[in-house]
Parts: sequence; C-alpha cells; structure tokens
Amino acid sequence: MEAWLAGLREELVSKTYRPDPVRRVTIPKPGGGERPLGIPTIRDRVVQTAAKIVLEPIFEADFEDSAYGYRPRRSAVDAVKEAHRLVCRGYTDVVDADLSKYFDTIPHSDLLKSVARRIVDRHVLHLIKLWLKAPVEERDGDGRRRMSGGKSSRRGTPQGGVVSPMLSVIYMNRFLKHWRLTGRGEAFRANVVNYADDFVILSRGYAEEALAWTKAVMTKLGLTINEVKTSLKDARRESFDFLGYSIGPRHLPNGGRRYLGASPSKKSILRVKTKVSELLRPSNKGAWPIVRNRLNRLLAGWSAYFGYGSLASAYEAVDRHVYDRVMCFLCRRHKAQGRSMRQFPRDHVLGELGVLRLRRGRQVSPASALR
Repeated sequence: MEAWLAGLREELVSKTYRPDPVRRVTIPKPGGGERPLGIPTIRDRVVQTAAKIVLEPIFEADFEDSAYGYRPRRSAVDAVKEAHRLVCRGYTDVVDADLSKYFDTIPHSDLLKSVARRIVDRHVLHLIKLWLKAPVEERDGDGRRRMSGGKSSRRGTPQGGVVSPMLSVIYMNRFLKHWRLTGRGEAFRANVVNYADDFVILSRGYAEEALAWTKAVMTKLGLTINEVKTSLKDARRESFDFLGYSIGPRHLPNGGRRYLGASPSKKSILRVKTKVSELLRPSNKGAWPIVRNRLNRLLAGWSAYFGYGSLASAYEAVDRHVYDRVMCFLCRRHKAQGRSMRQFPRDHVLGELGVLRLRRGRQVSPASALR
C-alpha cells in the first residue's frame, strides 16, 4: 500500500496524474425510474478524498446557513427540523420545489468559476476539471464496453464520486447567496431550507412571487425547475413532503386540538414496508437468527433517520406490518396451518423472538397549535 500511495503521490507532484473512466451504474429511485451514478476507481477516490479534506473547510466558511446537504455536523433531519420550526412560526405558504436532474446539468464553466473564487491554485483547478470531464464507461446487455462524456462534456458532476457532493453544494450556494444578497428573504417574507438539490421556500403570503423569482434565477444558472413536481401549498391546510418527512396539520388523539407537526411521509412508510416484505419473501431460506438480524438492522436504520416528530402512528403501522410478515414467514417455515396467531402471538414475535419493536411507549412531537 505504501508503494502504491507513493506512486500516486509522484503522479500528482509531477502533474502526470489522469483520472480513469468512471463506471456508470443505475439504482432505482424511490419515486420510480432510475438514478445514474458515476463510480470512480479506488485510485481516483483516494485522490478525491485527499482533495476534499483540504478544500472542504475552505468552502465551509462561505456556505449559507440555509444549506444543510453534505456538510459537517449537519444532516437531512436538521433541515427537516428547521423547516418544521419555520412552519410553526407562521411561514406556512410553501414552495415545494424540485430541480430536474440537478447533478447532471450543473454547467462546468460556471461551477469552476465558483470554485476559483476561493481556490487560486491552477493545478487544483485543473485537477477538478479533469474529474468533471472524466470519460464514462457503460456496459450494454452483452457486456460490450461503451464510452461517453470525456473532454466534450460541458455539464454534470456524476453522483457517486467523493468530491461530487461538495461541488454540488458549491454550485447551489450561488442561488442561496444571491437570495440573501438581493434581500429576497425580506421582500418575500420567506426563508429557504436546502439539502443538496432539494429545497423548500417557506413564506408568509408571497410563495407565488418567490417561485417566479426562483424560476428566473435557476434559468440563469443553467438549471431547470421541474414544473410537474413543483407546487405551492398552504401548510396550515395540507401537508408537504420534504426529505422523507411530511409536514403539515395534525390532530392530537381522540379529537384533540390541531397542531402543525412533522412525521414520516406515507411514501417513506410504504418504502420500508416493501423492504421488509422483500426480506421476508418465501424464497429466503436463511437461518432465522440471520434473517432476524438483517430485519433488525433495516428497522434500526429506518428509525434512526425517522426519529423526529409525531412517530406513534408511523411506528405502529410499521410494527403491524413487520409482525404480519414475520408471522407468515415463520408459519411457512414451520408448516403451521393458516396464520397461526396462537403459535406466534405478537408479544412473542416482537419480544422473545428478538424482532425490533419501533413503538415503545408514547412518541410526542414538538407541536404548535393552529390559531
């Protein structure tokens, strides 16, 4: 390893380093369709990581407070909490925005100008340009290799690279900084909450004007608002989804007062139910302790992210589905008749058998009553 790293360092010092092609793979998107990724080689990931360690603190000092994506000590849940807090403070006119293929459409020339405002070393700028213009390798159904991109590429920073998240935040920061410097927050009585290419504008009565201004600015930045997925909503009357959470009006149990709450969205609940069903499919012949441990890791990971807001009903819905799927899974395995709730009662499955129970006691959300 030491010799390999020494050789890589020598390439960088002598300016002979050239990145390898990135491998194009696709993964399913939660809303349907596929998301293209560009996976660099280990060699290029090492160099990108070294560059990121040096560059990230330099740009971190310049990022807007409204940006939460891919930043140290900030998370998607922090962005959800901020959006929820603003809604509870009366910023209930919402621009629920969506950018079309953000990572794939970032203009290289403008992005490099944004980087050059903080980085003057031409060799580092050249290195970033090499990564942006690295060829993309794809394989067809017969395994034949096909190349695209390269020097002719003018747009996009492929998702999957180590520096791509940082570069995406740098470019989105142009919009956020322009918002602040032009006084849009005061003009529209609004705040922006941004995580990577997801953002919402929370206003007091000027959501329509904020959306029109945003469309014009995004066009100048070479980006496109997705008209189909972008909408205006009144959070006092209807919920909006943001980063897997649903924020909007709720009722306390048993006909209690209304409040503005946050909870896992219906899509997020359905997604984890689907994953549970796939794990416990009839063709899974693994030993029960192994299956249970995989199931518990899935549930623990989901609940670690969805641990904010009104959780009781979401957790109960997932627990019911988990119990139903586990019971069917064990009945098939033990050749029990029917659903055999007597042989595998709920407390036994979610207790002695060691399946993780999400709902433990009462989950209460930070709530603001509607006035």
